[in-house]
Amino acid sequence: MLARRVIPCLDVDKGRVVKGTKFLNLTDEGDPAELAERYAREGADEIVFLDITAAHERRGTMLEIVRRTASRAFVPLTVGGGVRSVDEMRDVLRAGADKVSFNTAAVAEPTLLTACAERFGSQAVVCAIDARRLPLEAVVDGAATAEQRWEVVTHGGRRPTDLDAVSWAMKAVELGAGELLVTSMDRDGTRSGFDTELLAAIATRVPVPVIASGGAAGPADFVTAVREGKADAVLAASIFHRRMHSIADVKAAMAAAGLPVRQIEESGA
Repeated sequence: MLARRVIPCLDVDKGRVVKGTKFLNLTDEGDPAELAERYAREGADEIVFLDITAAHERRGTMLEIVRRTASRAFVPLTVGGGVRSVDEMRDVLRAGADKVSFNTAAVAEPTLLTACAERFGSQAVVCAIDARRLPLEAVVDGAATAEQRWEVVTHGGRRPTDLDAVSWAMKAVELGAGELLVTSMDRDGTRSGFDTELLAAIATRVPVPVIASGGAAGPADFVTAVREGKADAVLAASIFHRRMHSIADVKAAMAAAGLPVRQIEESGA
């Protein structure tokens, strides 16, 4: 069994790492390069860097900040936000990213996933899916349903799409995405635990890794996301930024639960 990854997330706005609740009420959490360096040193398996206002502001990714962050964190770096073309993905990779995440742009132009996968390989293409729960009786994709569904939202949670999250996840993989980053908008920043029902609904239907995001409160939630949500990796932000729990705490809990994790190398004294 492959090691389960622990991934800190840097939500970046105007060059600073921020964190809110359900994508609102953002507070400053620090410099992205400094936090990335700290997390790499503390045992992060990867780091995700999301330029969260790029799509809403209709601009490209802040490449200089990506370069500065990549230069200080020697672990795989996924960058998302503002990438709308193959050439823009190339620029982000050249700035130091290992993978590029697509959300709003992929919903607007799904074939972008295919074009980027053909150029750079599906292993470098991540489809980020921000999803919110719908009432049990709702209309999705033009049809009424009485079962639990989730709707895809874009533009940093500002715009509903009427897309069913599970169906979109499956289509994104068919189009070329090699990994899915699934965020529960309802749980984001609430520290109420991951939406394992959403995660399992997607993870059991796709053949690619799924990263769980939104709602981590403590190490036990990471274990639950893997066991019940079938996630391959687990992402968190505020609990790491604010030192509520460390990456070492999380990995220790996962290892104690019998989940394979990459051991943190001891730094020399």
